[in-house]
Amino acid sequence: MEDMHVAVQQDDIEQKEKLRLWVRLLRASRMIEAELRNRFAVEFNTTLPRFDVMAALDRFPDGMLMSDLSRYLLVSNGNVTGIIERLVQEGFVSRAKREGDKRTSIVSLTAEGCALFAQMADAHERWVSAYLNAMSLDEARTLSGMLESFRSNWEDHSPE
Repeated sequence: MEDMHVAVQQDDIEQKEKLRLWVRLLRASRMIEAELRNRFAVEFNTTLPRFDVMAALDRFPDGMLMSDLSRYLLVSNGNVTGIIERLVQEGFVSRAKREGDKRTSIVSLTAEGCALFAQMADAHERWVSAYLNAMSLDEARTLSGMLESFRSNWEDHSPE
């Protein structure tokens, strides 16, 4: 009976430690995100969601369907549509009708959009590196590998 009590206590300790880890990950993520939002606003007069849209389009130089872009970013079509509209007006994104289907549009970065995104991506990389400066290369690789392993396990076996 005492062994069972010890096992229950160990489970409680493990659950609390995992919850503590989650809170720390969330806090770190939110702190960095807040800093990034501020830096993008100050240095590029833009928003983090606009950067995310441009980053997705940069990965697909032949363009993306709006619905694919929304799915890729895990946001609604409505969220992406407003951002794309402004980027098109500013000349950073082009929109073309899909051949054979006038209802769907393919969006892609323009040359001007590619140039701006390259500047923003370089700054973004420097900022994140500076925020995580206290972490060694080995620590960064270890934590990244652990989180990748977690993601793979979680995708394969969602929690009960």
